[in-house]
Formats: sequence, C-alpha cells, structure tokens
Amino acid sequence: MSTFDRRSFLRGGLLIAAGAAVSACSGKTAADTTGNAPAFIGPSAEQVRAAEAARHPAAVRDFVLTPQRGTVDLGGKVVDTWSYDGRIPGAQIRVKAGEAVRARVVNRLPADTSVHWHGLALRNDADGVPGVTQPPIRPGTEFTYEFTTPTPGTYWFHPHAGPQLDRGLYAPLIVEDPHEPLSYDEEWVVVFDDWLDGVTGTPDQVLAELRKGMMGGMNHSTGDQGEMDGMDMSTPSPGGGSHMLMGATSDLLGGDAGDVAYPYFLLNGRLPTAPETFRAKPGTRVRIRFINAGGDTAVRVALGEHKMTVTHTDGFPIEPASADALLIGMGERYDVLVTLKDGVFPLVALAEGKNGAARALVRTSVTGRAPSMNAQPAQLKGKIVRYDGLRPAQDVRLPSKASNRTIRLELTGSMMAYNWAINGKPYDPKTIHAVRTGERVRLSFVNRTTMWHPMHLHGHTFALADSGIRKDTAIVLPNTTLDVDFDADNPGMWMIHCHNIYHAEVGMMTTLGYLRA
Repeated sequence: MSTFDRRSFLRGGLLIAAGAAVSACSGKTAADTTGNAPAFIGPSAEQVRAAEAARHPAAVRDFVLTPQRGTVDLGGKVVDTWSYDGRIPGAQIRVKAGEAVRARVVNRLPADTSVHWHGLALRNDADGVPGVTQPPIRPGTEFTYEFTTPTPGTYWFHPHAGPQLDRGLYAPLIVEDPHEPLSYDEEWVVVFDDWLDGVTGTPDQVLAELRKGMMGGMNHSTGDQGEMDGMDMSTPSPGGGSHMLMGATSDLLGGDAGDVAYPYFLLNGRLPTAPETFRAKPGTRVRIRFINAGGDTAVRVALGEHKMTVTHTDGFPIEPASADALLIGMGERYDVLVTLKDGVFPLVALAEGKNGAARALVRTSVTGRAPSMNAQPAQLKGKIVRYDGLRPAQDVRLPSKASNRTIRLELTGSMMAYNWAINGKPYDPKTIHAVRTGERVRLSFVNRTTMWHPMHLHGHTFALADSGIRKDTAIVLPNTTLDVDFDADNPGMWMIHCHNIYHAEVGMMTTLGYLRA
C-alpha cells in the first residue's frame, strides 16, 4: 500500500474495532435491531480463538522469514530487489495437515510489510492484512504468525502491503496429506512470476504511472504469442509511460491480457536462458504443483510431448482430467500428474497474450540434447482445461443448500482512467459486506469491464456454482458473471480482491465481515 492507503487500512481497523457504521451486502448501512451500527467479529475475538481450537492443532513447526533488500541472481542477471532470506522464490514451507505453523517474521526491509498465507482457511488474526487483521510489521521489528493448517494442498505466501508481491517476496506453502491418496514417485513445485524489479523500475514506480491512466488510449488489436529470450517485447502505450503495455490480447482471457510490460518471466526464480532442470528416470510419475505468483500475467503451461492429468485446483482435489495445457491466473494453483518419457523436454509457461515465456527443462536422458530455448510445444495449442471441464472430487463437494444471502460484487473501472473498483467505488475500509456464521453465502462477481480479473477470497474456499470445483481464486472474464458459494464457517474480517496486484492497489478490493450473534 502507499502511505495514504496504509493509513486508510489502519483507520479502518480502528473504526471496525469501535463498531462504526459500515455498509452491508445490501449496499445500505447495516444496523442491528436497536438501530445501532452492527458489531463485527474482530480478529482477536473469542469466536476466532474458538474456531482455531476446533481445528485441533497438533505439533507446532517453527520457521523464520527475513524479508530483506539485496541482490539476487536470476541466472546471469543480478537484480537489486526484496526477497525472503535472499532467495527467489523464498524457501518452501512444508508441513502436514493438522500441524501448526509458527513463523517469526524479522523485517529488514526499508518499509512496513506483512505475510498473507494465500488459500488457507486459517485463524483470522494470522491472515496478514495490515489495518484489518494486524498492525503492519515495521522496519526493524518482528511479528510471529501461528496458525493451524487444516487442509492439505498447494498454497503460497506473500505480503499484503502495497505492490510488494511484484518484487521477490513470495514462496510456496505445501500442506501434505498424511493419508495421501495419489500415487507418484517424485514431486516438483513450480512457481511462475513476471519480473521487472531492478530491471526497468520498481513496482511502486509502475503503480504511480498506472494511477495516471491512459492519456493516449490503447491499441488492443495486435496480440502476439511470440517470444524472445523470455523477454516481453510488447510496446508501451503511446502517451503512457514505459511500463504500460499495449497489444496484449488473448482469446482465452476475453481480450485484454494485461496492463504491465515485463522484461522477464521467471520459473522458480530463473530466466529462460538459465533454466532449472528437473532430473528423473524415464517412467517416473511426477506430481507437479503449479503456482502463479505473478503480478499482472496469466500463464499458459505445457510440458513438451506429454499430457497432464489435472488432480487439484487451489489445493482441493478434482476428478482427474486430461489436459495438454493449463491456463493459470495470478494467485491460482493447479496440481498435475505426469509420467515422464525418455528424453529432454521443455516445460513452457507462455505469458498469456504477452510476448514472453518462462521455461524449465525435464531431463530423463543423460545424453539427450536440450530443445531450443525458443521451442514451443504443440501442447500449448492443444486441449486447455477450463473450469467448466472440471468436477470436484466427491469428498470435497459443497453439500447442496440454498444460499442464505447473495453478495453482488460488480467489478468496475477501465484501463483508460485506471480506476478499478468494486460496485463503482474504490476500496473503503468502512464498507464491509456482512455475513453470519452458519450461512451459505453466494458471491456474485459481475464483471462490467473489458478486462479479466482473478478474484480472491481470504480465509475460505468457495465452490464455483456451475462446476462445483473448489477454489479461492477464480478468473472472471470480461462482461461475464461468475457465481461462487461458500459456507460462513471461519469468523473474522476477510478481504475480497482482484489478484492483479495493481488493480487491487487502486481499489478493486473490499471486506467481508462476520456479524456477532
């Protein structure tokens, strides 16, 4: 957040604690039967502690994270950036379902920060949103998060403080299933990122430029999936600054693919010119956990000469589905199984609608020649799995139940003015959409814009109304409506926002609050 926005968050937290008047899902001021403003369950409330106790936390696992500034080698390109402990991605946190994470965060950055544990239905006071669930972690200070990890799956963590996510502050969080039903030999965690920090500018400079809007208009008529050395060669907008992107179009995303021009795309912190290599024997059955940690870029992912069996979306199992490629929006995760052939194969993540790609190699042959760095597997144009082609596994289907309330969230704004918002208004900490514990809640994301938005709900996993698959982050295409359902079973104050970090920062986010009984 900028200083102004962070102070707004803090004022919002204080107002919430004081029980100030706020707006409920009807869009009107919510009031209890006495005419007073509603009282919401705050992050330190007894109900939050009771919900955590009901998760029956087992062994506590200790971790230390040190967000810091320094140089990082991306594979021949050294950048000055922010990272966890000097690594990109940060060191993986891996626990078993039911175990508790105790993470001590030592802030050595020149700015406030926090850690949000993306996708976990965790206790509210550990969610990592400054001014809503905690105070910011000031430079030179520490903060300890402690929470149970109740549900196995592929998750990750990153700051919830301004555009810090678009630096190097991210890492995987893997919650293993003690009774894992899948059969596989090896596992590979793959994290994608779009990169500009320390190369063409900083995320704060990008945000400042985008806030000015498009003075000269934008030409969306010339999309291209070509790429060169992993660099985004798209042209800045006429009348805009050096970070604005024009010509980024994608049929899969309904038109406009993104706002920001990135010079590089990374896979596990590596440039395509120095790719990571996954080594195994032919016939190895590999579980690949894909995480898109990008700020503004969806990726289309394929492994050359292989089909993938998709097994999980955002940590939750689905009925196995065959795919040549996946489309993964920012914040989304997919797990797949692949039986490796004999040879050397490219894993390619096209920056969807942009001119670039992230890459790695899979090698099962000692003598095989690596494919060209510019190789584009035919699978990228094959069967691409979409939400409507997936079904949830039987044991994670949301039970059939009528919704107790619907919260309508209109996604509004444009690239021209760069005024992304929800229900026509930028983020306001005094606007809280009210729910009650035990309700079935429907979120209706109504996209009024010509841009796609990956919408993320904190602290819960929802079910897509059409397919039933369980997710916490879902792409809402332009001029469409996406309905999702969840059970209100995790009390506290929770954010809902676009996971395009720049859309969120200018205002496309809001708050969900549990009413006290």
